[in-house]
Amino acid sequence: MRTSNPQEPARPAIRGRWRRIGAAAVGSAALVLAGFGAAGPANAAPAAKATATTAATSAKVTWSPACSTPAKGQMACKALRVTGGTTAFQKANAHADAVTPKAADAATPSGYGPSNLQSAYGLTSAAASNGSGETIAIVDAYNDPNAEADLAKYRSYYGLSACTTANGCFKKVSQTGSTTSLPSSDAGWSEEISLDVDMASAICPNCNILLVEATSATMANLGKAVNEAVTLGAKYVSNSYGGSESSSDTSYDTSYFNHPGVAITVSAGDSGYGAEYPAASKYVTSVGGTALSTSSNSRGWTESVWETSSTEGTGSGCSSYDAKPTWQTDTGCSKRTIADVSAVADPATGVSVYDSYGVTAGWYTFGGTSASSPIIAGVYALGGTPSSTSYPASFPYASAGTSALNDVTSGSNGSCGSSYLCTAKSGYDGPTGWGTPEGVAAFTG
Repeated sequence: MRTSNPQEPARPAIRGRWRRIGAAAVGSAALVLAGFGAAGPANAAPAAKATATTAATSAKVTWSPACSTPAKGQMACKALRVTGGTTAFQKANAHADAVTPKAADAATPSGYGPSNLQSAYGLTSAAASNGSGETIAIVDAYNDPNAEADLAKYRSYYGLSACTTANGCFKKVSQTGSTTSLPSSDAGWSEEISLDVDMASAICPNCNILLVEATSATMANLGKAVNEAVTLGAKYVSNSYGGSESSSDTSYDTSYFNHPGVAITVSAGDSGYGAEYPAASKYVTSVGGTALSTSSNSRGWTESVWETSSTEGTGSGCSSYDAKPTWQTDTGCSKRTIADVSAVADPATGVSVYDSYGVTAGWYTFGGTSASSPIIAGVYALGGTPSSTSYPASFPYASAGTSALNDVTSGSNGSCGSSYLCTAKSGYDGPTGWGTPEGVAAFTG
């Protein structure tokens, strides 16, 4: 676990782990997508920013983690917020009038919106007609007092139907199910919450959203929040946090994640090659991250492993404690292998999010495997309710090698030789699993 950067500002409560992430190279294809604008501003006193140069623009892009270093025994959130620079998206969006977008302008979206994500993953028709009556639970730590209002801004801008407490679409509770006695508020985790609920909305606009806020970022409290989400009827539960593995993980599996008939998705991590928990749980769908760009191919999109350096990018690897699930048959790990599937996570090809708590209210670009986990939870929801005895983590394995998944075959996320555990290849690999969704067929029972 890394130590705090000395320039990280003091914040009122412990949040997720501080990470310094630079931009992964984006493809050279120009991105001419409606709704792409400039990156949003940073917090008033942001952490020291990492920089990287995109292949397409030779312009520096900066971003920093939403959450600061957690106390010992706490989980880190995985949200990464772009803080400056000009991405390939922004250059392409400005080419018509030859105006370079301002780096600090949160007035308009600056990343992928619902139509982009639905197009990239073959979900346009499913998103329009599926998901009614389904509930996606978002499990995070601490309270976001502006969660419902910020979600309303996101959905209104993109023409999605209202999702409010009043119409029964949105509900926010504590880990005990209370709607009134909520945890203390926290700016960093509020950014994580905004990212998560917006991505669930983007993929499954007709779904209900249940936000369950844990009292703190310990695995015990987050695990209780997962149990509460299932108790309240959610069949899809997204978890955008993680931490180091421990000998307690198998007991956490039994206590918090063994829920047949529920699709539980977990971020694979943002520190490159190496296993994290709860992504290593044999009962969850571990979700890796990609860089997503437009392309002239028949799909219209292309993806590679999200990687910035050997220690910065999507997580993957072999668990030290969790047994291999019966549906996983790769031979490079005797225990559980991370990941199962993947979706966009590279901040340089990031998603648009509306957030107002602890920052200047407006639009921001986010990345990290915090984005990919709720995206995949939304795909499961579009696929329909799992059978009560099933483990939905197994579903993509039944579609392995078919057109129901986009095979990601380029890139790596660290140093493990040429092994599939850190290097993309045809078929299964650690960083991207069996690939990214192409419709919902690989996520149904």
